[in-house]
Amino acid sequence: MTAVAIRAMRAADAARVLAIYQAGMDAGNASFEHTAPTWPAFDAGRLPAHRFVAVEPGDPGTVLGWVAVSAVSARAVYAGVVEHSVYVDPGARRRGVGRALLDALIAATEAAGIWTIQSGVFPENTASLALHHAAGFRTVGIRERVGRHPAQGNRWRDVVFIERRSPYIT
Repeated sequence: MTAVAIRAMRAADAARVLAIYQAGMDAGNASFEHTAPTWPAFDAGRLPAHRFVAVEPGDPGTVLGWVAVSAVSARAVYAGVVEHSVYVDPGARRRGVGRALLDALIAATEAAGIWTIQSGVFPENTASLALHHAAGFRTVGIRERVGRHPAQGNRWRDVVFIERRSPYIT
């Protein structure tokens, strides 16, 4: 694995972040969405303090992947629970990019008092599931036929519900 650098995501990264997002969606096993949002919509839906990009060491403009979180609820009791997404450029896979992004996200969310990071992953996305399990996420369960995938003829899809509970925030 080649080392990568992690830094905060910025507006100047928008084109690469959205292109990587679209590439993940085009592969068919990353999201129920089929078109990347506009940057204003992406920006509005994710917490600013917990958005990171992986870049080539020494080249902070070459974005290889990204991770970001959204609040799961506006209710105060869920203030420590976020839902995350992590996407890696197809040409940068198997270099440790996803793990570096998850490690940065875990450190930042724990420092902010967030106790649970959760997500849903299609069961066919075995690489993502393995990455998450290696980073301390556990499978909570399978949400069977939870949604229809519009880009796949409205085919029903299952989702593996995963979470990581911080061992430090009690």
